[in-house]
Amino acid sequence: MKRKRCSWCNLNSPLYVEYHDREWGVPNYEEQYLYEMLILESFQAGLSWECVLKKRENFRKAYDGFDIHKVIEYDSKKVNELMSDTGIIRNRKKICASIENSKIFNEISKEYGSFYNYLKVFTKGENHYEVGLTTNSLSDAISKDLKKRGMRYVGSVIVYSYLQAIGIILSHEPDCFLHQKGT
Repeated sequence: MKRKRCSWCNLNSPLYVEYHDREWGVPNYEEQYLYEMLILESFQAGLSWECVLKKRENFRKAYDGFDIHKVIEYDSKKVNELMSDTGIIRNRKKICASIENSKIFNEISKEYGSFYNYLKVFTKGENHYEVGLTTNSLSDAISKDLKKRGMRYVGSVIVYSYLQAIGIILSHEPDCFLHQKGT
């Protein structure tokens, strides 16, 4: 018997099915993962997550394994190198934003002890269970604060997707085998 999955999951893409089944919505608050996902989500703006996911390994190589200490040192030469990398999304504004966002992510992590501690200021350490939304008051508040700090490509929809990806907002559809209900 086939397992039912969320309607957005492209069943013809083993990579996407694997992501849906094993990663999306699974709480993972490890600093490196939170950083990688925020950078990848910012590249999703205007594109599908499947497009980003297919390029994820290329992004890892191009971005030095998402080593934040290396990324925050990227200069115009590295930006040009990234712009010539056909394995990633080559959008100069997004690439430049990813470097600046990395610096801000690093500052936030230092200020709060970790990026997850920063997120907990907004979430109070609680998970949210909801389906069918693309924004909520939580993503609005985090987006507003990140933008105030200077981050770009972190609108409420992107932040909402990020919170779903890292398992703060649990959004598997009711007929999906991974659906969870809040308490």
